[in-house]
Amino acid sequence: MPPANPSTCPLPTNREWANWAVGRIEADFNRSADSHLIPIPVPALPNIALYLKDESSHPTGSLKHRLARSLFLYALCNGWIDKGTPVIEASSGSTAVSEAYFARMLGLDFHAVMPKSTAQAKIEAIQFHGGHCHFVDCAADMYDAAPALATELGGHYMDQFTFAERATDWRGNNNIAESIFAQMAREPCPVPRWIVCGAGTGGTSATIGRYVRYNRHGTQICVADPDASVFHRHWADRSVTRVEGPSSLIEGIGRPRMEPSFLPEVVDRIEAVSDAQSIAAARVTSDILGRRVGGSTGTNMWVCAMLANEMAQRGECGSIVSILCDDGTRYADTLFDNDWLAERGLDIAGPQARLEQFFAEGSLG
Repeated sequence: MPPANPSTCPLPTNREWANWAVGRIEADFNRSADSHLIPIPVPALPNIALYLKDESSHPTGSLKHRLARSLFLYALCNGWIDKGTPVIEASSGSTAVSEAYFARMLGLDFHAVMPKSTAQAKIEAIQFHGGHCHFVDCAADMYDAAPALATELGGHYMDQFTFAERATDWRGNNNIAESIFAQMAREPCPVPRWIVCGAGTGGTSATIGRYVRYNRHGTQICVADPDASVFHRHWADRSVTRVEGPSSLIEGIGRPRMEPSFLPEVVDRIEAVSDAQSIAAARVTSDILGRRVGGSTGTNMWVCAMLANEMAQRGECGSIVSILCDDGTRYADTLFDNDWLAERGLDIAGPQARLEQFFAEGSLG
């Protein structure tokens, strides 16, 4: 007797729903265009090309849209999410916005555990997509609160900090690294000398670092990290796994503890950036582009300027690629509000003047 045709065999009910859910996510991806790669002019450095990968153009407005898609597909294919499963995430905002978008697409309840300091625009975006916000006093409190909420609701804790590096197919499948290299193919220096990114979960630096090694590119990976974060401390000294004290004002990057998805071995360099430098760079970059960018983009741009300055001093030529992480309109009442800065004792005049000098003269000073 011939074997049954697998395509005609009935599937368990939960598999039928998972197939439908994966199909919905893939259809959404198929409707979406890739994000743009924007050249940033530095006329004083004609031998160094600077680019920003504009991840704010995704449907949920940030780089985290890619991560949320990967996390949902990973959870669905692992059988962790079924029809009606509440989804819970710990997030400073952008990942939660994107996960709320996909949860609503699949008809699932979404709950975000986040610090009280999260930008109001992000909170409103989560709620717009049907998500529920649960607030904790600081970022460190999310680690216990999110899994506890998942247990209480009988739901699934996505845990981006653990699964970010493994949920993304780093060999290809349109990850951000593959997209960058494809878009750079016709540029004067198609293989970047540096790719600069921040680290929140560590998933982006892990994906890009692995992709570069897998394809044997000469590109080096530099992580731009807030001063208050543990990542740059751990990279310098592997025994350091936690940092105490106030968190950075830059949302989405930097963590108080080492995260499982941050892989220091695939990072070639890491630079600490102050909040004042990040905010100043976000404002200068916004002026150059004619639209606002978020604080983490400023962190990236400060480090790009450092690297370009060093390359120029050594007489090197080449390209540097970084990431425009999210739209700065989410930070209108924080990073772009002078009164808000003054209340926190931040003076960005000095860093802003230095970066303006870099774009005018090619030197960071």
